[in-house]
Parts: sequence; C-alpha cells; structure tokens
Amino acid sequence: MVFSSHIFIFYFLALVLSAYYLAPKSWRHLVLTLASYAFYGWWNPWFVFLMLASTWIDYRCGKIISAEGNSPRARKAGLWTSVIVNLGVLAFFKYAGFFSQNVSAFAELLGMGDVMLPPFFYEIILPVGISFYTFQSMSYTIDIYRGHARPAPDFLGFACYVSMFPQLVAGPIVRYGSIAEQIRSRSHSVGIFTYGLARFNFGFAKKILLANPAGEVADLCFGAGEGSLSTPVAWIGVCAYAFQIYFDFSAYSDMAIGLGRMFGFRFPENFNSPYKSRSITEFWRRWHISLSSFLRDYLYIPLGGNRKGTRRTYINLMLVMLIGGLWHGAQWTFIAWGAIHGGMLALERLASARSQWEWIPSPVKVAATFIIVLITWVFFRAENFHVAGNYLSAMFAPGNHAPSASLLMAQVTRPAALLFLAVCFWSAFFMPRSTEILKTLTTGKVLLSLLLLLLALGMMFTQAFNPFLYFQF
Repeated sequence: MVFSSHIFIFYFLALVLSAYYLAPKSWRHLVLTLASYAFYGWWNPWFVFLMLASTWIDYRCGKIISAEGNSPRARKAGLWTSVIVNLGVLAFFKYAGFFSQNVSAFAELLGMGDVMLPPFFYEIILPVGISFYTFQSMSYTIDIYRGHARPAPDFLGFACYVSMFPQLVAGPIVRYGSIAEQIRSRSHSVGIFTYGLARFNFGFAKKILLANPAGEVADLCFGAGEGSLSTPVAWIGVCAYAFQIYFDFSAYSDMAIGLGRMFGFRFPENFNSPYKSRSITEFWRRWHISLSSFLRDYLYIPLGGNRKGTRRTYINLMLVMLIGGLWHGAQWTFIAWGAIHGGMLALERLASARSQWEWIPSPVKVAATFIIVLITWVFFRAENFHVAGNYLSAMFAPGNHAPSASLLMAQVTRPAALLFLAVCFWSAFFMPRSTEILKTLTTGKVLLSLLLLLLALGMMFTQAFNPFLYFQF
C-alpha cells in the first residue's frame, strides 16, 4: 500500500482517522499501532513478526541499559545486543544475496569454478523499509546508553514509535528522544489537523504531478538500448531522474509529516531545497537530513569526526559515505555513488581550508554542484557499471546512433514532457519549500491544497506509473 493510491486515501486513512479520534485517549496508541502493523503487513504479513520481534528485543535492551542496579558491563551488553540484532537482521535480508553473488564471482575469477552457497541466500525477499526502521529502533538503545533519552514507559508506546505508518517505510528517521514526550502526551486541534491535511495535499500533488511524469521520462532514457541514447536525451534523462527522486522522496516526507500532524505528532523536516546547494557539503545538509544527521551522530562522530587530524577526517568522511551508499542498496553502483560523494566532501574540505573558491559567484557554484549531483545520480540509477558507463559516455561523448535514437528524442521532447520538466526545474530551484509556504496557514492556502489534491487525484487515476523509489531501500 502506498500513500498515492485510492486504497490508502479513501479507505485506509479514512478508517484509521475515524477509529483514532473516536477511540478514548487511552486506546489511541493501540489503534495507531494496530493500523501501522496492518499497513506494513499489506506487502507481506510475515514481516510483521520480524518487526515485532525486533521491537521487543530493543525494548528489553532499553530496560537493561536504563536499570539503575545494572553494572556498566550489563548496560554495554544490552547496547551491543540491540546493535548486533538490528545490524544482523539488516545485513541478512539486505546483503546476503549481494554477498553470495560476489563470493561466486570472486571464486570464478580465481578459477575455482562455481561456488554455490545455500539456496536461500539467493531467494531472500527484502522487507520493505527495513533500512529505516532498523536504524530508528537502534537509535533508541544508543540514545538511552548515552543518556540522551529515557526508556519507553511501556511496550505499546515503543511499538507505536517503531511501527508508526506515516514514516515507517521511507522516513524521515525519527529518534525516540525527539518524540518521547509526544508519545506520552500530545496536542490535537483543528488547526494542527488542518496544517497536516494541507501538508499532505502538497506532498501528494508533488508526487503525482511532478515525480511521476519525470520518472516516466527517466525510465525511457535509462532503458534505452545500445546506440539509442543521444547526448541531449541523456542529459534530459538524468535531469528527469534527479527531479523524480527529489520530488518522489520529498513528497513522501511531506505526506509523512502531514499525516503525523493529523495524529498529533511533529516529525523532523527531511529536505531543504537541496538542488539550491552551492557545494556537495551543503547538499548533504539539505538532502535526506534525518539520514545525514544519523550518520553524523552515530558513525562519523564516534569514528573521531574531525578531532583526530586532517588525514583521519578525510578517511572518516569517505568511510561514512561508503557506508551511506551501501545503506541505500546492496549494489556496487551504490558504493561508487557514496565514494564519489565522500571524495567530493573531502576535496571541498581541503579547498575551503585554503579559501581558493570564495570568488566564484553563487549561481556558478549551484550549477556546478548540480552537475556533479547529476553525474552521481547515474550510478545511483544504473543497474550496474556497464549501464552507468554507457550512459555517461552518451552524456559526454557524442557518437553515432541507431535509428531508434530519433524516436526516443521525439518521445522525451514532446511538449507535455518538456512542460513537466520545466515545472520541475522551476519548483526545485525557485519555489519555496512546502514548510515555508505553509508557515502561516491561511484559508487561501488550505483551499489551494485541496485544489491540488483534487487535480492530483484526477491524474492519479490516469497514471499506470506510480512507484515510491525509496520503498526499495
């Protein structure tokens, strides 16, 4: 079940909101938790038990860590149990297949023939959103150990936090310490609900009206056969993908934040106009903010951050971005994507220390940063290095093309496609963020959001293409 579907909007959400507000306050956590498990079980009911088991282990570990009579050794054992279980579950479901494929490839390279691991390594199904809820659940025990959060008073409240369907499968990653008080007690009002509804409507429109049309163009270009991709089409395609992944993911975050408000929760912002960034460093302060801050606080700083010398700082930056790339997917192209970003972060840190680039005008910096991001998106989108290499060759090395290139050019430059991409460009670089538009909520803005919702609903029923990209992570 996805947010941009009639089943979610007309049935699931309407039913859950009705049950939530009709239930006594003492039952609302139960209603929201059961609804969240139903939402998650829509893909595969068996994975509900996995999440429930993980939640129970982290809850018990939190109790062990916070118990006053426990020794430092017992507290540390509770912490490491939580970390190992969460990372173990993530590694098994997300990376076992990747590991088995590379073991076989390496053995073949050494002339050892086919090395067959147990068959289940090749048949593992990835639970949707596992990367998000394992990180979120693991941060709970780490924050308790560090003294940044108090343990959940009861299992139901903690289960509600881990499974909360608005941000369960694609974030933003919400830390328990930032939401603990809201779980204990939160405000509900017409104003808060109305803001949530308007924020959801803006996100829904962004998904349907911008992300989906851009995604169709991107798929045409990245799916082009050998020799069918001309240089202009390659650039149009990678720009389309850049807009698709941004509007798709930021739309999900808008909808998650809006849904959270409808139930009285305040989730953190996850995007801040990232394509307006003047450097890759700034890009990572604006893109997927909850993941960036998670990697900073739970990986970069514990590794030493910038406190152990210049050389170690660069190593830490590279290591964090490599792990960030691998977190996105069990594929070498994701690791390459992370490596490029890590290398750019290190280079920018070196350049800023020498103050060599301050004279460059901001628009030039924004354009250069966007081009670098586009190049990295090729690795993020491509299935393998062969596809990425062919696509980059088409972008930078014009050559002879098959007759099908003209047909593809006609498809991606049709007036409707160019109009959607122009709107995407204007929205990404010149429009204020949803949170800025709705900072002051007025009747006109609420009516505008409802109009956008109706327009998006009308288009939704005409679209066969309607994925959420970050669900696969």
